Amino acid sequence: MSGHRLGVNTWVWASPLTDATLAALAGKVAGWGFDVLELPVENPGDWEPRRAAQVLADHGLGATVCLVMPPGRELAAADPATIRSTQDYLYGVVDAAATVGSPVIAGPAYASVGRTWRLSPAERAAAYTQLRESLAPVVEYAGAAGVTVAVEPLNRYETSLLNTIGQTLEAIGDLPHCGVALDLYHQNIEETDIPAAIRAAAGRVAHVQVCGNDRGTPGADHMDWPAILAAIDEAGYAGPLCIESFTAENATIATAASIWRPLAASQDAIAVDGLKFLRAVMP
Repeated sequence: MSGHRLGVNTWVWASPLTDATLAALAGKVAGWGFDVLELPVENPGDWEPRRAAQVLADHGLGATVCLVMPPGRELAAADPATIRSTQDYLYGVVDAAATVGSPVIAGPAYASVGRTWRLSPAERAAAYTQLRESLAPVVEYAGAAGVTVAVEPLNRYETSLLNTIGQTLEAIGDLPHCGVALDLYHQNIEETDIPAAIRAAAGRVAHVQVCGNDRGTPGADHMDWPAILAAIDEAGYAGPLCIESFTAENATIATAASIWRPLAASQDAIAVDGLKFLRAVMP
């Protein structure tokens, strides 16, 4: 393994991200030795991309950007007005990513988190078709900006549309400038063989988020990290590995992510100990 750049999502500490939070975190994260800071766009305007780009540059940090799908953002099994407003949001996320130099926007770009409904095979096929049609102008826009849309499957409790890597590959088909975002928290729940599922996405892995099986510190868990990281390399992914976890102190995000207890001695420890572990486990 040649080694990946390592990043951390600002959700470890705060939600929503603001200019002040970014300014406070960037120096700390860079000082610990991270290479990348992952920036969520919960709503356009929460943070200013040009200012963020300067802050990151001042600390020698790269960026990745993640999209957020609360109720009301839908690209499948939804009405045309909802789809258009969701596309408009995603165009704004692409603009933010291009400004801060992120190669991707990553997240569940298909349905709002927590929306579950039963689908017959025919209904699922129709939803996947509508998703591809809804994503088509977004990925075209992203491609023109040098950005890839990384579609993230979520576990069964958070969506009924895309739970596995295989389903995600089926849903996005051969859309250009579009790939799969791996979040190992979800793969640990949904994949019977995580390394095999990752290898099956060879050439299509566009982003990787890492955490422990309980959404805590990477390495403080039961995951087979050497096998998983080897599979990520075998799939041809050379981008960063970004630690994603959440704080239990923010009521909104704790409820959305089902964080009911502290996942480590401190939020800083999730980042610092996770970074130390990942550096050690990557040859």
